[in-house]
Amino acid sequence: MLLALATVVGTSAAQPAPAGAKVLRYAFVAAETSFDPAKISDLYSRIVTTHIFEAPYKYDYLARPFKVQPNTATAMPEVSDDFKSWTIRIKPGIYFADDPAFKGKKRELVAQDYVYAWKRIFDPVNSSPLYAGFQDLGFIGVDALREEALKTKKPFDYDREVEGLRALDRYTVQLKVDQPRPRLIYSLADSSIVGAVAREVVEHYGAAVGEHPVGTGPFKLSVWRRSSLISLVRNADYREVFYDAEPNADDPEGQALLQRFRGRRLPMIDRVEVNIIEESQPRWLAFLNAQFDYVVVPLEFAIMGAPNGKLAPNLAKQGVQMYRVVAPDRTLYYFNMEDPLIGGYTPEKVALRRAISLASDVWREINVVRRGQAIPAQTLVAPGTYGYDPNYKSENSDYDPARAKALLDIFGYVDRDGDGWRDMPDGKPLVIQYASQPDAISRAFDEIWKKNMDAVNLRLEIEAGQWPEQLKKARAGQLMVWQLGYSAGSPDVQDALQILYGPASGGQNLARFKNERFDEIYREVQALPDGPQRLALVREAQGIVTAYAPHKYNVHRIVTDLTQPWLKGYRRPPYANQWWHYVDIDHDERRSR
Repeated sequence: MLLALATVVGTSAAQPAPAGAKVLRYAFVAAETSFDPAKISDLYSRIVTTHIFEAPYKYDYLARPFKVQPNTATAMPEVSDDFKSWTIRIKPGIYFADDPAFKGKKRELVAQDYVYAWKRIFDPVNSSPLYAGFQDLGFIGVDALREEALKTKKPFDYDREVEGLRALDRYTVQLKVDQPRPRLIYSLADSSIVGAVAREVVEHYGAAVGEHPVGTGPFKLSVWRRSSLISLVRNADYREVFYDAEPNADDPEGQALLQRFRGRRLPMIDRVEVNIIEESQPRWLAFLNAQFDYVVVPLEFAIMGAPNGKLAPNLAKQGVQMYRVVAPDRTLYYFNMEDPLIGGYTPEKVALRRAISLASDVWREINVVRRGQAIPAQTLVAPGTYGYDPNYKSENSDYDPARAKALLDIFGYVDRDGDGWRDMPDGKPLVIQYASQPDAISRAFDEIWKKNMDAVNLRLEIEAGQWPEQLKKARAGQLMVWQLGYSAGSPDVQDALQILYGPASGGQNLARFKNERFDEIYREVQALPDGPQRLALVREAQGIVTAYAPHKYNVHRIVTDLTQPWLKGYRRPPYANQWWHYVDIDHDERRSR
């Protein structure tokens, strides 16, 4: 396997990199799905699109905990006192990457490109998983265009101007929303999904536009072999952008990076090659053999790479650098609330899900499979986001098989035919169908969960499939139970609440959970400024989720990043996943090793 990997890493690009080219090489642990910003929600596709497209704003690379800055905008937005009107002025002289769709002409970025890109999320043809979230932002008049297209069965009318989303002139975008949106700036800083899209590109490629992403960002797609290789090259049309940042005064690492790179033109590297390698061992060995420049330490090798949370001496001797953080994420099992067996809101259905939660030994998962690289999760709120309290405790983290058994007994989930497995209260078979992936680490998680369920006499059937296919099934409501992780896209709690927001069912809300009060809280939280009232509503939402148990929250992951000594300037961004253009490859250092 390693030999095959060496061949892929060395010759994977359509053409070999020119002599002296700076190439960043590493691997994703799961496959991408598409590079059409309106159609993606998975992390891996968005890591790519955030480096191709550009939002008006961005997160400062070095500021901590975070700071939003202008990107393609000339300045921070002009915002009305009631947070209902946002005016953005775009810098002139920014151009899209060259593409056949432009027929040999240079194509300047204009305000209308943002209007068009954001309207695409509302177009029914795109079935955007982002639609519910953007609908609830309340852009005045945009949803009416969608409703008209659905009602008349005619194409979405992109040419009709609406009050909530329009270009005032060539370089000015104005947004108007029906409710206060004090944190709209976070949405405007996510290049992976709100980057400008040229209408000519969509019309030129049609349904295949997800295979031909064309943006104004630092890189452009060069080679894409689905679920195998993603290769990007420096965008020759990228404007002059120079390294600058605002690290905290008491941040020596950030200050050192700023001093080293300030004034360097971005991007500093020429190419990025990402292999898709689901199995941990070949990823790890490729890094050890210097075939990859960067790796997130696989769980199976956490003790080898970072014993007791410290860089292994043999790696330190080689000049490898380590970066270790509690990630702003949460892993969870979601239960399909529309599934006739596991879903529903009646007491016996809630009891079944809560019993499954009580039977799940999260600490065993942390100690055995994750090798200590996680902390227990209590709710959907992630570390580093609004409302997170490390001292908050909920029933979600309880491990109590005795209580789980008692709960199942009380509600009639008992063995009625003597085969050793519990049945439904009406006597029908009770079989939990759990979706998974075929890689080794997923099998390790599966084994622990099966033991947990066996211990309370619940029959578990595991159905393995590739990540992109499981995601398609999840959005279609075809999975009963699936484990996955959600990374925070911003410092706010809103995107966490959205994964259980009723109108987002089939999009971000894979559990298809619907609760009227929870949805009311979601909308109220979005309009309120940060403060005691907003925080109290977040706590109420947490209580609702604990009561109905549409999710079982497992952990917040501790992520350990390793970089080779010749990869300079790396720092894990807490949000937005933008870092490729901020790093450099030192060829002299590489040759000396």
